[in-house]
Amino acid sequence: MTRILAIHAHPDDVEFLAGGTLALLAARGHAITIVTMTPGDCGSTEYPAEEIASIRRREAGTAAALIGATYRCAEFRDLSIFNDHESRRRVTEILREFQPELVLTSSPVDYLCDHETTSMLVRDACFAAPAPNYSTGALQPNPPLPAIPHLYFMDPAGGVDREGNPIVPDFVVNVESVFETKKRMLAEHRSQREWLMKHHGVDDYMILMEEWTRRAGSHAGIPLGEGFRRYKGHPYPQTPLLEELLGPGLALPVRRGLGAGT
Repeated sequence: MTRILAIHAHPDDVEFLAGGTLALLAARGHAITIVTMTPGDCGSTEYPAEEIASIRRREAGTAAALIGATYRCAEFRDLSIFNDHESRRRVTEILREFQPELVLTSSPVDYLCDHETTSMLVRDACFAAPAPNYSTGALQPNPPLPAIPHLYFMDPAGGVDREGNPIVPDFVVNVESVFETKKRMLAEHRSQREWLMKHHGVDDYMILMEEWTRRAGSHAGIPLGEGFRRYKGHPYPQTPLLEELLGPGLALPVRRGLGAGT
């Protein structure tokens, strides 16, 4: 059993971009924890911040439970995630609490500051978490990690950067067999349908998720996929742990010249 931590900015981000991959890993008996940096407190035109935050924490917990995963919120606030020392200490303590061997996080290039800052904080917390002299200031600190965990970036939203240019993954996970589970996980985030319709102009977030999943799959010539890139910085581990945990035939190489479809 491998301990896996998936950490993204807001409730529903993980389900959009990695829900199928986590379902596959959970089915293989691995321990999954999903962390959101915020409770999505700005994600409503109907409810005040603390009320929608409570709703979205509950939705995220229910979605995680569908695959037997644990859910935790880091309790930052929307549009208030900053790359500073106090934030890095908080994220490092979360890593030390769950002791992951594999971490999945947001793309360093994406459409929103919360996504990009989450990526930087998680990257640096993976480096800091095994360093015993890096103090998080927690009243009851957890022990350091034994080693830097394997770190992978999920695709950005829609698979593109801020200018609409494709961000091509290293490989694509075939999630066709668990796509219904991915849909059920995302469907638990019911509060977001009205918000996305009013703020993003998205009429149905389930249709949007399927479009993104088909676009990612097209990079590998399959119907439904989720894209990932391994962080290649020194001294992060470079062995293909995620690909090995998924097993043969599920982590597929990108086929250059494909991937333009939606």
